[in-house]
Amino acid sequence: MNTTKYQQIVVDYINAYNSFDIDNMLKDMHENIRFENISNGEVTLFVTGVKELRKQALLGVDYFNERMQRITHLQCKDNQVEIDVDYSAVLAVDSPNGYKAGDKLELKGKSLFTFEDCKIIALKDFS
Repeated sequence: MNTTKYQQIVVDYINAYNSFDIDNMLKDMHENIRFENISNGEVTLFVTGVKELRKQALLGVDYFNERMQRITHLQCKDNQVEIDVDYSAVLAVDSPNGYKAGDKLELKGKSLFTFEDCKIIALKDFS
């Protein structure tokens, strides 16, 4: 598979994420996907398997009123695509870390997508 196809899969994933479209977010995920969220150098979430990732993604639908990842940089190398993103979201519920429903979050992040058999086998989100 060429890097242009990988790029399109990543762009499609981000568009589906922004639209809360879980089915399209997961359509190019490998059955054995490994997802990690890493914040300030610490793994805050680790999920394996597309079924478990679906459960986690469904939680996000209820957690946010709106959310947007905007790709600011995209780079392909071999079987990986790395993107830089500007992220914003509005919380739908109060969170344990002190944020309240209606609060707007803004941050910069990075995601690393690794492909195997034309599917995303690993996804790491860094913030």
